[in-house]
Amino acid sequence: MSSWRVMRESFDYFLAGGAYAFTKFLRLNKMPPNLTPLQDVEQLSPLVCRVLGQNPGSYTLQGTNTYLVGSGNKKVLIDTGEPNVLKYVEKLTDALTNSEISCIIATHHHADHVGGIAEVLRICADVKTPVYKIRRTDGTKDVDAEQYTFIEDGHEVSVEGATLRVIHTPGHTCDHISLLLKEENALFSGDCVLGEGTTVFEDLHSYMNSLAVLRQLNSSRIYPGHGPVIESPSEKLDEYIAHRNQREEQIMEYLKGVDSASPMAITNAIYKDIPLDVKLGAVGNVKHHLSKLVKDGMVIEIGGGNYQALSKPGSSNF
Repeated sequence: MSSWRVMRESFDYFLAGGAYAFTKFLRLNKMPPNLTPLQDVEQLSPLVCRVLGQNPGSYTLQGTNTYLVGSGNKKVLIDTGEPNVLKYVEKLTDALTNSEISCIIATHHHADHVGGIAEVLRICADVKTPVYKIRRTDGTKDVDAEQYTFIEDGHEVSVEGATLRVIHTPGHTCDHISLLLKEENALFSGDCVLGEGTTVFEDLHSYMNSLAVLRQLNSSRIYPGHGPVIESPSEKLDEYIAHRNQREEQIMEYLKGVDSASPMAITNAIYKDIPLDVKLGAVGNVKHHLSKLVKDGMVIEIGGGNYQALSKPGSSNF
């Protein structure tokens, strides 16, 4: 790679990282334009009430969706939003009215889904209210692991009117779960599927398998971790699968037209209008696509963080 390209890409990383830090750590996050406005608290069905996490942003969209599930006085709370968001705790308290939280289920370890656990436990009738979660499988210990009761795929949690079955759906993270609400045949998808836009992931192979698992369920609707309710789950899942396949094709097409390229160069080429503060997420997705393509024998890593397609125009090695 030429010194000019190295300088250019270093500058790109600097700008993207700076934009993310500016919005995240200075708490200047606002809901991105052109998204569907959501109510702070909304009863979505007789069994499901959504409480927005009050943390809008480029990655969190309108904010983290947390859900109260059940028809009786005891509710299951799915996810808890970010830490130290007083307005969320106030909205959650209002939504509970005369009911209480019987347990909390965390869809995965990201801070915008588990960061609010401590604050939520303070408003629970029982300070020992269980917090259910799947263990991480990447060798990393969960932060504040002592607060969790660890569960496994297939575990069921029941309250009056509602039974939730845990479905391990790794890819976004290794510990990611979705939940099937049996009474509605509805899915809580966490960050595996969003109500608007697409998500980031840590492992593309696992992520594609998880999408296929959810697709086979033929659920009636999806309650996502961010964004509005998805009323056509099969169409949305087909769209997600097709989108990832399209990204892979775009990466291969670009690599076939150049000698070699870095993840940032590929990102600049195929994500032309992406907001700067989420660009690092796009670079991460490209890296995971490249890792899969290396495993598939389509691409090789040639050093210096650059990749080269194994199928060149006019060549016979595919």
